[in-house]
Amino acid sequence: MKAVGYQKPQPISNAESLLDITLPEPVVTGHDLLVEVKAISVNPVDTKVRNSGAPADGQPYKVLGWDASGIVKAVGPDVTLFQPGDRVWYAGSIARPGTNAELHLVDERIVGHAPKTLDFAQAAALPLTAITAWEMLFDRLGIAPGKKPEGKTLLIIGASGGVGSIMTQLASRLTSLTVIGTASRPETQAWVKELGAHHVIDHSKPLAQELKAIGFPTVDYIVSLTQTDEHLAQILEAIAPQGKFGLIDDPKALDVMPFKRKSVSIHWELMFTRSLFGTADMVGQHHLLNEVAALVDAGLLRTTLAERFGSINADNLKKAHALLESGKARGKVVLEGWA
Repeated sequence: MKAVGYQKPQPISNAESLLDITLPEPVVTGHDLLVEVKAISVNPVDTKVRNSGAPADGQPYKVLGWDASGIVKAVGPDVTLFQPGDRVWYAGSIARPGTNAELHLVDERIVGHAPKTLDFAQAAALPLTAITAWEMLFDRLGIAPGKKPEGKTLLIIGASGGVGSIMTQLASRLTSLTVIGTASRPETQAWVKELGAHHVIDHSKPLAQELKAIGFPTVDYIVSLTQTDEHLAQILEAIAPQGKFGLIDDPKALDVMPFKRKSVSIHWELMFTRSLFGTADMVGQHHLLNEVAALVDAGLLRTTLAERFGSINADNLKKAHALLESGKARGKVVLEGWA
């Protein structure tokens, strides 16, 4: 089968940073689905792993990719949730080979039935970011879905990116929160507003001042999706006493002691935790993805696909990685087909 991989971590500008390769077809066991990958999207985790992760022992290549949509080709003996021919979407496991391959093995418990109203490319844009956003809002921060007025506020730092684009929709459409997104360019500010944010502020300026300028001296929930190091002092100033602070990125250091005075709780989210540790509630991601698909089909959520980068090959993936590493991506970048 065709795939894209690499032999050692290298900058994306290097000719061998990603290579078109041929690999043996994988064989299903246990709860595995064998999926014909039709489309993939690229996430910051792809670039982080490519910069540091070597192939597994004894393997000549490392294959990246987590987001995927496709068709089930075969199922393992323990599979009960799917059958061959099903259209599926998922975000995979960081502990297994990735989706940048024509055929891919994934545990059924972290796979959902794809939305009926989206094509493969539109569907591939959503799983990883939707899981991350959903788990952060509803599992980690404990926000209750529903439109009962509570007067609470949510600040999303980096609202125009992949996770921010779906978190903005989930929070504005499924909760009573006043949603404030951050974006620094006119086109990204317009994107965040279009996705449902009630207010948009500029994260290149002091956040606490930007919030006060629109009438919010503090906010109840803050989720930092990028550059947490740079914004930490402003987050501390802007968050309300007894507020909740969530983050998904990788700050070099995180001094939590200043939050004690306000009794602020701090919440990490990594959507790979359930699959990495085989948690008892691992099947929750199956149910979550099915629920998101139903919301998409009902017209309550939209795909966050922003750019189609052509077919799945090394050259196009290099361009996608380079865009993400530039920090200028809006929404999600998707590749489709193997021509």
